[in-house]
Amino acid sequence: MSMKIYTKTGDDGDTGLFGGGRVPKDHARVAAYGDVDELNAVLGMARSVDVMPRIDEVLAPIQRDLFALGALLATPDHEKMKEQLAKARISDARIGQLEQAIDDGEAELEPLKAFIMPGGTPKAAALHVARTVCRRAERAIIRLQREAEIPQIVVIYLNRLSDLLFVLARVANRRAGAGEVTW
Repeated sequence: MSMKIYTKTGDDGDTGLFGGGRVPKDHARVAAYGDVDELNAVLGMARSVDVMPRIDEVLAPIQRDLFALGALLATPDHEKMKEQLAKARISDARIGQLEQAIDDGEAELEPLKAFIMPGGTPKAAALHVARTVCRRAERAIIRLQREAEIPQIVVIYLNRLSDLLFVLARVANRRAGAGEVTW
């Protein structure tokens, strides 16, 4: 038996949380996991544009991380949060992997001497959009932290991820032979 995609349970403007409970669809928790979901979708789009295997190989596990982070944010249950954090393998070691990917990307690039205008190739432009969505998700999670306990490593992860996406956008332009437009 297949499940229907529509449940009608949200027709009155609220939604169910992972682990139980309902909140309005504009609740800070829903905004936070919604922004993470949007980030995941934008990364999927970025991966599909101008396929660059070495960049896309970095992004695929990040998408898996974001699914787990979304589940973590969708629950007020601290035990379920811990389970999702473990499933995502978001740890100091994972942050170190993002930092290594940033360092690897920067090794291919000229040092920054000015602000870079977002754009360039379709791949780079999609990565710049992902970066801005990542920053919004980070802000939403910080807002949620004012009313709920959210592990700080989630904010750290998104902060590093936005830096990585900026570097990957620059790398995508360089690998495609596209120059950067400075401000």
